[in-house]
Amino acid sequence: MARKPLVIVLAGVLAAMAAPLAQAHEVDEPVQLETIKVTTSKDDLPLTVPSLPEVQQKMRQIPGGANVIDSESYATGRASTLQDALGYSPGVFVQPRFGAEEARLSIRGSGIQRTFHMRGIKLLQDGSRLNLADGGGDFQAIEPLAARYIEVYRGGNALQFGSTTLGGAINFVTPTGYDAERFRARGEAGSFGYNRLMLSSGGVHGSLDYFASVSRYSQDGFRDWSEQENWRMFSNVGYRVNSDLETRFYLTYTKTDSQLPGNLTKAQLRANPKQANAVSLAGRQKRDFDLIRVANRTVLKLGNSQQLEFSAFYSHKKLWHPIFQVLDQPSHDYGLGLRYINEMPIAGWRNRFVVGFEPSWGTVMDNRFFNNGGRAGARTAKFDQSASTYDVYAEDQLYVLPELSLVVGAQYSYTTRKQKDLFGAGAQDRSKNYQRFTPKAGLIYELNPHIQFFSNVSTSFEPPSFSELTAGPVVAPVFAKAQRAITFEVGSRGHFGIAEWDVALYRAHVRNELLARVDPITSSSLGTVNADKTVHQGVELGLDIELVKMFYLRQMYLFNDFKFDGDASFGNNQLAGIPRHFYKAELTYRHADGYYAGPNVEWSPQKYYVDHANTVYANSYALLGFKIGKRSKSGFSWFAEARNLTDQKYAATTGVTDVVKYNNAGVLQDQFFLPGDGRSFFAGLEYRM
Repeated sequence: MARKPLVIVLAGVLAAMAAPLAQAHEVDEPVQLETIKVTTSKDDLPLTVPSLPEVQQKMRQIPGGANVIDSESYATGRASTLQDALGYSPGVFVQPRFGAEEARLSIRGSGIQRTFHMRGIKLLQDGSRLNLADGGGDFQAIEPLAARYIEVYRGGNALQFGSTTLGGAINFVTPTGYDAERFRARGEAGSFGYNRLMLSSGGVHGSLDYFASVSRYSQDGFRDWSEQENWRMFSNVGYRVNSDLETRFYLTYTKTDSQLPGNLTKAQLRANPKQANAVSLAGRQKRDFDLIRVANRTVLKLGNSQQLEFSAFYSHKKLWHPIFQVLDQPSHDYGLGLRYINEMPIAGWRNRFVVGFEPSWGTVMDNRFFNNGGRAGARTAKFDQSASTYDVYAEDQLYVLPELSLVVGAQYSYTTRKQKDLFGAGAQDRSKNYQRFTPKAGLIYELNPHIQFFSNVSTSFEPPSFSELTAGPVVAPVFAKAQRAITFEVGSRGHFGIAEWDVALYRAHVRNELLARVDPITSSSLGTVNADKTVHQGVELGLDIELVKMFYLRQMYLFNDFKFDGDASFGNNQLAGIPRHFYKAELTYRHADGYYAGPNVEWSPQKYYVDHANTVYANSYALLGFKIGKRSKSGFSWFAEARNLTDQKYAATTGVTDVVKYNNAGVLQDQFFLPGDGRSFFAGLEYRM
């Protein structure tokens, strides 16, 4: 019953946008909703890192959902979390699990089962993989304030980064000496003991440029047992050998300590959302790690139409993670990348061809011990785990007409998962290889220089990570099959008059989706297994409107219709874990002198399920906030912000299960709810020169 009104509303929005287009030969200038720093001389642009205007233009060459986020757009308020940075990006669902660092991140239902950390999206830092070699990932290694911009490629539109996942890829790009301030200092403070300090500097000296930032963050936390603290350092140095050759080295360091308050029952959330889960508190559950990462990116221009790119990275992480057991996991990951770009015309037709090769490898020593109040007791397991991935990809974009381009591409992936049992006399030794060819094709039609329509069909492929195979008390007896899907997508992006939009409609037919299951008879965990058929379909909408002079409305809407397709156990039930409808909006008054003020809202209008049996659900909620401040390109900037003004008790996100179980006393075991923060206030001061 909810679909018909939704379709009518969306049809009305698109019709209102398109009505004047048939008569439009010239359009107004785009709505300027963000402050963009633009360099004007070619000598002021690095070869290894595209400028923001270059990336914005590159997004127009992608026949599907893709966008770039200027860091200035989220520097107007607290800029701490992935939700702060990505919250208004079309198609991205990101919600904090607790505190400011841990989040739930999903695109098109990717990794819907993974309520801890992440799977199904390829995270990149300056074009190199941040994920572990098996595809899992962390968020604590990301610093939104150290990014110049963020590239978001949804679904199969991330082929140029060698991504085959259902969700796509997100690339965090740090400034260089060419676009960084000589000096920047920013401090933020607020409720629940929150404070953050960031210092950075950048510059150009002849053929050498540099950027470096250091940040510290800490909080007491809204909930008990939710203190967090981390230090991060991001730096890069580029050297221009000549006008056609540049190399850039990156060094990143992260030290992060996080207490884990755990999930609550719905009754506990209503009674006292600040409390910690009793088991988490007793086990002093935490997630602490140190990470050091080095990388290089080198670009060689071969004339005006060809370019060769080389990249390499190495990272070492030391994880200390007391949960149901104590996990002590040192890991090493490294990889290479080689990409060739040719933009020479073919028989007079405009063309762009890309081919690349990306191998990566990783090892993890998975040590496990009894958890004695947060300390390691007797050893319970020791696994030597290794993963490798070899991706070869190619894509060609041919303009068959000046306004119409055809995009075809494909990728071949070969990946391995190997585990050696060093404690149980080889009882858990296992090895499996996964491989698949994933083609795609798309069209882009440019109605005029400011308005595009696009469509594509793409395939995806995703082997399980070690976290699927060994997470929780149960170690999977066999490796699961790789998840795969075919996705159909249509949409439009552009601006006309007072409106700027990015809209995509998609439908993905998924096979072997990786989901956690329990035995329906014994209620014991079966670990991660493959579902048969599932469908992920929905709408991704970003719509910015200049209502009247100096009043701007920024909106993001998601329709997430994820369901089983004739499953033997669950029929056509909804997949649990993500709201079916999700809406965010911000109405802002912006003065020419840089002052701004206005309210914002986050709205989840319907309940959504936490179990695939569709029996237990999270309630709907609406959050109201307000922001005021002044933003300057140089000198002082400031902001003050209020969140959840009505102090609503709500689940920011939830755990996900197959079937909610009852204990021997007949009590529902529904500890799946992660409370969102209560009423809070934040302020910040920044100086740039």
